[in-house]
Amino acid sequence: MYPEELVKPMRDELVNAGFEALFTSEDVQKAMAKKGTTLVVVNSVCGCAAGTARPGAIASLQADKTPMNLTTVFAGVEKESTQRAREFMIPFPPSSPAIALFKDGNLVHMLERHHIEGRSAQMIAQNLAGAYEEFC
Repeated sequence: MYPEELVKPMRDELVNAGFEALFTSEDVQKAMAKKGTTLVVVNSVCGCAAGTARPGAIASLQADKTPMNLTTVFAGVEKESTQRAREFMIPFPPSSPAIALFKDGNLVHMLERHHIEGRSAQMIAQNLAGAYEEFC
């Protein structure tokens, strides 16, 4: 577990952009039960989360179409909600950071860590915008 003073600014970066922080398994279950599209960002203290995943997810919201629901869990901090969110991401192995798009609770697009590392925030935003165009 990471100290709250370390992760708060990283969590707040997404929350301030309109993402709902999910802290419990029940929070995740409620989010996944919503109709429409839901974006889940598995946040992380990893450098690629700070450098590209969070900024890319936020920048993707400038697309013409965007998900109805924006959510985030924090790997290494919010163990219960992260574990539950990852169950919805099967068959993909646990990855952080990661970004998943769901439609009516079904996984339709996934960016694992290896899709994020070495890519710019703009590239991640463009990838997500393409998924939004198809599924939102």
